[in-house]
Amino acid sequence: MTTNQTADLPFPGLAGVPTLGEGEKLTGKDFTSDQEVRWCPGCGDYAVLKAVQSFLPTLNIRRENAVFISGIGCSSRFPYYLDTYGMHSIHGRAPSIATGLATAREDLSVFVITGDGDALSIGGNHLIHALRRNVNMTILLFNNRIYGLTKGQYSPTSEIGKVTKSTPVGSLDHPFNPVSLALGAEGSFVARTIDSDRKHLTSVLTAAAAHRGTSFVEIYQNCPIFNDGAFDAIKNPDTKAEAIITLDHGQPITFGAVDEETGHGALGLVRSANGGVEVTQTATAGIENILVHDAHNPDPSTAFAISRLTDSGYLNQTPIGIFRQVERPSYDHEARQQIATAQASTTTSPTQRLEALINGGDTWTVV
Repeated sequence: MTTNQTADLPFPGLAGVPTLGEGEKLTGKDFTSDQEVRWCPGCGDYAVLKAVQSFLPTLNIRRENAVFISGIGCSSRFPYYLDTYGMHSIHGRAPSIATGLATAREDLSVFVITGDGDALSIGGNHLIHALRRNVNMTILLFNNRIYGLTKGQYSPTSEIGKVTKSTPVGSLDHPFNPVSLALGAEGSFVARTIDSDRKHLTSVLTAAAAHRGTSFVEIYQNCPIFNDGAFDAIKNPDTKAEAIITLDHGQPITFGAVDEETGHGALGLVRSANGGVEVTQTATAGIENILVHDAHNPDPSTAFAISRLTDSGYLNQTPIGIFRQVERPSYDHEARQQIATAQASTTTSPTQRLEALINGGDTWTVV
């Protein structure tokens, strides 16, 4: 067994996590538990689970050094189906529990599994503070735009006018855009992918695990029972070419029908007059004026503007890929450094320090 010591690794996010010894190898089957998978037939969670089980062996870490923390919801059954350590925690609090674990245990690779209701309703505060702190963990937010476990109420990502059991004449709430929210909290790694696109999902998971800090990945995930067809525009072969705006770092952002001569899509993104971005015809604007995607830009403004193109109704134009991927110190590492510095700078014992704290000057006499 070896231990990653530096960030100069294929997976900087795993620095400090023990790796497999020479000649050792795990497969997806090794990360598959003996529990019966119990989701509705056709649920997008199955595809994500299979992708994660197949992806984990590529990290080259032991099962006991991987931890999955979930909240409440259909997606939160994830820890049962993985042969790793895990915890099915309480509603919305998974990021907080994961923060404590990641801070205390550098030798663990910590994942959070959550849903749009779990993360963005009762768990909203916990999510944004994990992102701003940049704790070394990977958060996978399954977004099916509905409450599935409790049988079909509208969620924080449901579109305006959504008719559900809890909004029989249509929702009045303006929905959250999870990517915009994560960028607004200055998340250092923010991405979006799709449950049914195994190749793209795996590539995003790999990049998320490689990142040092909080990686936030929104996964569009179909609920065939209570919100079937919510993502038809980006899954239907007839419409997805013009609905999916693919983001590749360093490449012009074009999409739509591809011109065989130029290799660029018929549509592209350009700066708008109001400082944001907008869709235009590539041929009209000229490829030299098409926005080149820069996921490593320390200023999140452009990434935020791109995220706002996501239409909250039928997703007829939806950016997919890594919006932001920048480096900044992780909270857990900084906290451990503080503790090490404090321990090295004192000559008193832990018992003496505790007594000094208890018997310190800030005391009160209650009469």
